[in-house]
Amino acid sequence: MDVDLHCNNVRCRRGVYSVGRACVTSCSHLFCVECANEAFSVASTCPTCRTDLVQKNDIALIDLHPSEGYKSSILSGLRPEVVIEICSRALAFWTYQTTQEVYFQEAISKSFERQNILLENKLQAVAYDANLEISSRRVVVFSTMTLY
Repeated sequence: MDVDLHCNNVRCRRGVYSVGRACVTSCSHLFCVECANEAFSVASTCPTCRTDLVQKNDIALIDLHPSEGYKSSILSGLRPEVVIEICSRALAFWTYQTTQEVYFQEAISKSFERQNILLENKLQAVAYDANLEISSRRVVVFSTMTLY
């Protein structure tokens, strides 16, 4: 199952793999290009956690569908321990993002569950009131029928 990462701007939440490019930060947040342009044109501060992003590589635009040539050459020539460190950080980023997505979806689910409970309670109250009205009208109808 392919998992799509989502823009960390809660007002956007766009899946970034379909677009093919995203902006990542050193504080492990990810933004679609549009949200990144909007946020980082104002300040070099992460809009999610408010971390100052002032170093050269604190904000990076990445290609989410790199070419085979890029994949073949990007880590070439680096010492194995550097390659392992890069891979470890990339996996930590992925784990963080997917974990945050689970938390986000759980929060949405709980919100919907609370809304559902409120609506069920309202429905029960309306049904109760309707049944009372039906009962009172039956009494009126039966009392009218017995008079005639």
